[in-house]
Amino acid sequence: MTSPNSVSDIFKMAIQEEEEAYSFYTKVAASMKNAAVKEIFLGLAKDELGHKEFLRGCASDATLLQKVAVPDDFKVAEATPLPALSTDMKPVAALMLAMKKEQRAAEGYRALSGAAKDPAYRQMFQKLADMELGHKAALESAFVNIGYPEVF
Repeated sequence: MTSPNSVSDIFKMAIQEEEEAYSFYTKVAASMKNAAVKEIFLGLAKDELGHKEFLRGCASDATLLQKVAVPDDFKVAEATPLPALSTDMKPVAALMLAMKKEQRAAEGYRALSGAAKDPAYRQMFQKLADMELGHKAALESAFVNIGYPEVF
């Protein structure tokens, strides 16, 4: 991620990140052999389109970004290895890959927040990081439910 020069640039960059994530998940879904994994990636691609639309709304009304809650971060992605991308992935590995992708997106926005000289930009980047952490938290929850089911 490169540092933007305006609020408009911030949203253009964030929208581009969501478009790239959509493209990645769509391409990966097309290559998957396991139908459940294909559905996970198609669902993630659809989510990225929703994120893109939210960011488009924020581009015309930046106050919408303030409504993004600060999520709990249980650091599941950080404690999970990045799986190799393969056409034979299992659902748990697919979720691991997606969690790591969201983790890296949040870290990128945090870095931009830390580097921004303008307090408004810092806050905007932090809210974008919070948004990505929210996505990461949802994936972590699904991962824990699939990867570590409780046995009663």
